[in-house]
Amino acid sequence: MLRLFRLFRMPRIAGAVGVALALLVAAPAAATPKPPQSPGPSFSLRDPRIVAHFDFEAGQTPENIALEPDGAADLTLALARQVVRVDRHGGKRVLATLPDVADPQTPLLGVAVVTGIVRTHDGTFYVGYNTGTAETGIYRITPDGKVSKLVDMSPKGFVNGLALDEHLGLLYAADSVLGTVWRISLGGEPEVTAWATGAALEPTTFFGANGIKVRDHAVWVSNYDRAALLRIPVDGDGSAGRIRTHATGLTGIDDFAFAGHGETVLAALNTTASELALVRPDGTHTVVLTGKDGLSGPTSVAVRHHKVFVTSGAFLTGIDPNLLVADVEKAEEKPEDHGRHQG
Repeated sequence: MLRLFRLFRMPRIAGAVGVALALLVAAPAAATPKPPQSPGPSFSLRDPRIVAHFDFEAGQTPENIALEPDGAADLTLALARQVVRVDRHGGKRVLATLPDVADPQTPLLGVAVVTGIVRTHDGTFYVGYNTGTAETGIYRITPDGKVSKLVDMSPKGFVNGLALDEHLGLLYAADSVLGTVWRISLGGEPEVTAWATGAALEPTTFFGANGIKVRDHAVWVSNYDRAALLRIPVDGDGSAGRIRTHATGLTGIDDFAFAGHGETVLAALNTTASELALVRPDGTHTVVLTGKDGLSGPTSVAVRHHKVFVTSGAFLTGIDPNLLVADVEKAEEKPEDHGRHQG
């Protein structure tokens, strides 16, 4: 795949996007037996509508999302290297742009990519930035838009989803290439630790560990290649416990969000079918939104009150990257407020 990229790489964003698409299509999620699906969703979504469209050719490919207390959404635009805010009326404003890199060597893709985003209670952002160079790392963006590097990350890896445990002052990062969950301490001098490793986190053909969230003394991680959702308990001393597979058969799983206070999950299935899946606590799942509703290669999900936000990067289609919002119509669990922080 890297050889293919070097052969066709173009200096402009549009060329890089095209090659990234080719790589994604060439490396679909591994075929895994699908478990029995739920007879019906535990809740349904109504009135799905696209609130913001983006320019694919300009690299405006929504990758990840954090929510503001006022209902606005903050998105990373992967190939434009930007963080943009979408207000409740669909208005867009660029909050920050990550540093340009003259000759990026990002593993698998070869282009600079902004990935995960989390927001602290005071409006500070942390985002992942992959370049394959010394600029690779996790960056801090202050409420006034100042951008600085928090920590260096391995240029041989690919930092993808981020999760914040603000109470303990910890940040977790899923590395899709190195198959590692990194833990970063935010107090004092930041320290990076390889918190969890193992075959369950590793890629098989393309991307391994992808999305990540913190919930009830555990870190949850999706594995794109293995089509699986994993749960890693946090032991009493803060170390990682044994990795457990919570759900399988989730082909194309990217990032995800908890739909309530329990273990019900909404997962973005980033395939040409463009689906949002409801994963129940028993590991079975039901599709609740599709491309017919406006999804176009969904990449991440967030929930606030009774609204579900889904970003579509359109990496597999090249058509209409967007932000979609739907309302929760009926729920067995009250959707949790994820506006204060991610995790």
